[in-house]
Amino acid sequence: MGAGVARAFGRRGFQVGLITRTQAKLDVLVDELTGLGVTAAAFPADIRDRESLTAALTAARNQLGPVDVLEFSPSPTGPITRAADTTVASVAAQFELQVLGAVTAVQQVLPDMRARGEGTVLLTTGVSATVPAPFLANVGMAMAGLWNWAHALHAELRPEGIHVATVTIASGLVPGGDTDPQVIGDRYVRMYEKRDRAEEVIGDPAAFRALVDAAGPNGTPTDGTGRSS
Repeated sequence: MGAGVARAFGRRGFQVGLITRTQAKLDVLVDELTGLGVTAAAFPADIRDRESLTAALTAARNQLGPVDVLEFSPSPTGPITRAADTTVASVAAQFELQVLGAVTAVQQVLPDMRARGEGTVLLTTGVSATVPAPFLANVGMAMAGLWNWAHALHAELRPEGIHVATVTIASGLVPGGDTDPQVIGDRYVRMYEKRDRAEEVIGDPAAFRALVDAAGPNGTPTDGTGRSS
C-alpha cells in the first residue's frame, strides 16, 4: 500500500522519501519510482526506534527539503492478542509502533509546517480502531489511540492551515479492484488535494463488523482481515 501511495504522489510531481526497516525493499521501490521519472530516496529506519526514525526524517529533509505531506502507515508487527489474552507487553509493543511512531514522526515535521502555515499529515489506521474485534485486541487498542489523536490534531491544527486526517483501512488489498494499492494511493492524494475532512474510510466497516459477529467470542476471521486491522 505504501508503494501505491508513493506512486500516486510521485506521478503528481512530488519528490518521495521512503522509510522502512529493510534496505533491500527500499532499493526496489526507489528503482521503480526512478524508472517512472519520480525523484525518490530511501532512508532506512525502524519506526519503533525513535532515534532511528528521527534521524531518517532529518536526512530526508536535508536531501529533499521540508516535508509537505507525511503519510504514516506501518503494518502491525509482533504478536496480535485476543482480548482476554492481552498483556501489558503486547499492548506496549503495538503502541510503540502505531502511536509513538506517529507521534515521533509528526513532531519531526510539524515545526516546518507551522512555520510555513501549511502541510498535510495522513495517519493510517485500521478498522479495529472503531470496530472492536476480540481477535485484534491489542492492535485495536493502539489503532484507536492513533485514530483519536489524529482527529484531535485535525481540530487543533486546522486553523493554522495544516490538514491532519486519518485514513481507515477496512478491507484487504485486492489488485485490480476498489482496494487496489494504486486506487488507494489516489484516494490519499485526493485527501491532500481537498483537505475537507478528518477521515477517509476505505472498504466497508459494516462488513468487518459482520465478520466479527459471525466469528463469535472465540472465533478468528479466515479471510485475511488481519492486514486491515
